[in-house]
Amino acid sequence: MSESPDKAAATEQPAGRSVGTLSDNEEARWPSGRGRDGRRLSRRGWTMVASAVLVLTFAMLGAFVRVPYVALGPGPTYDTLGEVDGTAVVEVNGERTYPTSGELRMTTVALNDNMTLFGALGMWLSGRYALAPREEYFRPGQSEEEVRRENLRQFQDSQSNAEVAALRKLGYPVVAVVDQIVEDSPAAGVLEPGDRLVAVDGRKVSDSDAVREVLGGTRPGQTVAVTFQRGEEERTESVTLARHPEGSHGFLGIQPADSTETSFDVEIALEDVGGPSAGLMFALAIVDELTPGQLTGGKHVAGTGTIDAKGNVGPIGGISFKLVAAHEAGATAFLVPEDNCGEAVAAAPDGLQLLRVGTLDEAVSALESLAAGRPVPTCEG
Repeated sequence: MSESPDKAAATEQPAGRSVGTLSDNEEARWPSGRGRDGRRLSRRGWTMVASAVLVLTFAMLGAFVRVPYVALGPGPTYDTLGEVDGTAVVEVNGERTYPTSGELRMTTVALNDNMTLFGALGMWLSGRYALAPREEYFRPGQSEEEVRRENLRQFQDSQSNAEVAALRKLGYPVVAVVDQIVEDSPAAGVLEPGDRLVAVDGRKVSDSDAVREVLGGTRPGQTVAVTFQRGEEERTESVTLARHPEGSHGFLGIQPADSTETSFDVEIALEDVGGPSAGLMFALAIVDELTPGQLTGGKHVAGTGTIDAKGNVGPIGGISFKLVAAHEAGATAFLVPEDNCGEAVAAAPDGLQLLRVGTLDEAVSALESLAAGRPVPTCEG
């Protein structure tokens, strides 16, 4: 098949010399490295050419190549007594609530991933961010979506723990429920997540610790009666225990958790936030809304800390960034988990008082003392 006239014209060389091309004779007359005037490029010229190539290469690498680091810095803050986009962060429905004042502001850490070399350098040079190896925050082969889901799960668990801890402190009843069930375990097909546990092996169980205590005294192969409530129905089923993977006692195959038994609902509405470190501030907001008086006394207080269903406050990461974010948001006092006090003292901005707390009870007491002008436990001593 012959080429079309247009294609042939585009590929064939014209009979005469075309503009911007060299004839074979001209190329032969100009030795390599010489210009039209016959002079070679000087060493300085070659150095400039090489430098330009290096600069261009570095610029391309810096602008497009991703580095295996993340940048950590101060993140957004949220007043748990206030609203976000017109929706209350913490809202109690079906129970009497009381007016609040001031702020109970939760703090976060911003994590920037998938950065270019120039982007990472720019954040580091700003003095506001710190760089850390990506592998410290993302497991090998773990996608950003998997990390997001895990952070969301931790955040939801912190909300649940905050609600239970707050209501337990205020005297509301707490019950044991089935949180998770191990696949192919004795409990699979018998119990379901959300079932309220009433008794195990004939012993009443009031919370998750009681469930673990009973099961810790059983043996593999033992048949136990499990009484549970699903909806309005109470049932009892016999289950033969397996061997516990981490011990010699019996294994039912459930993860028990504490829950509250109330006639009202507590809703926590906050999106695009992950991790467990907001638990303390959620619990304090629930306590403030369900008790007379104003817990902060009108002061602007920020804080952080994980919380379990018993009200124990645990340490968190990135507290230096959270202190900066709180100070910039106008907080004058900051609730610090006691295990984070050393780091907090070294990083605290001027004018931010550090209140040391180890439990929800201690946090409430510290806020009440702060509001009344009494001495408070601090990280400094």
